[in-house]
Amino acid sequence: MYCFKKLKLNSDFRRIYGRGKSLVAPAFVAYAFKGRTANVRLGITVTKKIGGAVERNRAKRLLTAAFYEVAGDISSGWEFVLVARTKILKTKSQDIAFTLREFFLKEGIMKKDA
Repeated sequence: MYCFKKLKLNSDFRRIYGRGKSLVAPAFVAYAFKGRTANVRLGITVTKKIGGAVERNRAKRLLTAAFYEVAGDISSGWEFVLVARTKILKTKSQDIAFTLREFFLKEGIMKKDA
């Protein structure tokens, strides 16, 4: 299983929002930024608009599962923030992973031989 570090600091989230590349999909918004370290780092944000605690945790699990599917092919040193949108609860993690893979290939984040 591929391992990545978690983003926790507000300053990290703000830096990635402000200077990162973005993808807007119906179920989520993804931000990517070439970081300072060799680690791949991930932060997930889910607002109360999504629903109660159960729905928010499900949204986090969906985004994490989708990221795990593509994380093995990501070049080192990238930082990501995934923001859930209201349609996330009606979407499967495979569909999210497919969208992430397309975005990463287009932006040169993912290794080409993947």
